[in-house]
Amino acid sequence: QVQLVESGGGSVQAGGSLRLSCAASGYLYSRYCMGWFRQAPGKEREGIAVIDSDSRPSYADFVKGRFTISKENGTKTVYLQMNNLKAEDTAMYFCAAKSRCSALMLVERAYAYWGQGTQVTVSS
Repeated sequence: QVQLVESGGGSVQAGGSLRLSCAASGYLYSRYCMGWFRQAPGKEREGIAVIDSDSRPSYADFVKGRFTISKENGTKTVYLQMNNLKAEDTAMYFCAAKSRCSALMLVERAYAYWGQGTQVTVSS
């Protein structure tokens, strides 16, 4: 069983930055993907960014240039650096993972493993 633990959420003013971390434990097949999703109250969960085991990233259009996903070499720890945060970025942020990853997908149903989430609140 794979477990994901997120950290790094919090409250920040608009224009500020946060870095989220996600550490995976358990077995993931060598070719895996880990991604970040978010869900604001009353809205559907949306994909933000994904990175594969070769550290190739993909982003949703709405975060390009502001958010950066990265992976720590030799570990199953991924980060989401969020800069120039806006009030509309306020949401619960979730880490997700899947084994046998053949494509960088930002689709919720593609991921088998999920963390509990970390809250990000951006005040304007």
